[in-house]
Amino acid sequence: MNKLNYLLACCMLSVPQLSGQNANEILQKVEANLSSDNRIVHSEMTIKTRRASRTLEAKTWAVGNERSFTEYLSPAAERGTKMLKIKDQLWMYSPQADRTVQISGHMLRQSVMGSDLSYEDMMEDRRLTQIYEAQIVGNELMGERPAVILELTAKVPDVAYHRQRMWVDAERFVPLKQEMYARSGTLLRRAETLEVRQIGRRWFPVEMLYRDMLKQGEGTLFKIKEISFDQPMPEHIFSRAMLK
Repeated sequence: MNKLNYLLACCMLSVPQLSGQNANEILQKVEANLSSDNRIVHSEMTIKTRRASRTLEAKTWAVGNERSFTEYLSPAAERGTKMLKIKDQLWMYSPQADRTVQISGHMLRQSVMGSDLSYEDMMEDRRLTQIYEAQIVGNELMGERPAVILELTAKVPDVAYHRQRMWVDAERFVPLKQEMYARSGTLLRRAETLEVRQIGRRWFPVEMLYRDMLKQGEGTLFKIKEISFDQPMPEHIFSRAMLK
């Protein structure tokens, strides 16, 4: 049996193993990998346009999905830019203007720092099982990884994406690829996981490529340089006083 046939066989063999689980159970395992009480992330975001690319380095402190504080460390033009998210409110401080603005309304659909991600993407803090109905629609090999394909349909009206299609690693339970659609059926955004690492007992994506499908460019590459979970975290980080 050649390698491709072996991988296909492995993929087919994985289907019965997953058949005992429904889509929501698979989604819960994904959430168990991605969620934590708190986390500290040192990351790098490279934004690739048609003519140039630029890389931003940032450090983020987050508690659950409701509170986070991000400070951009480089390049010099962006150093000192800070973002604070508390529940459904988001503020951004620009050192160049020495001004703090609250991001709300239509501004939430704008790009974060020129990337392929929107503020709306950052604001979504609910668990997928709370806002989507899930069903299994297929299986596929993603590179050498067997994946189960989930179709997620919004069950609440206030979501950024009415429908999502998610390719979930059938053994590690992390998303390998996501497609996000508008209610009209238009593909708005695509995310691909390029690297997954085992951190403690969980599998976690550490390199992702995001693409805003409505604009030109080669996408935004997001790399996690360092991440730690469930660490002591001072409460004062999540206050507006930290923005300046």
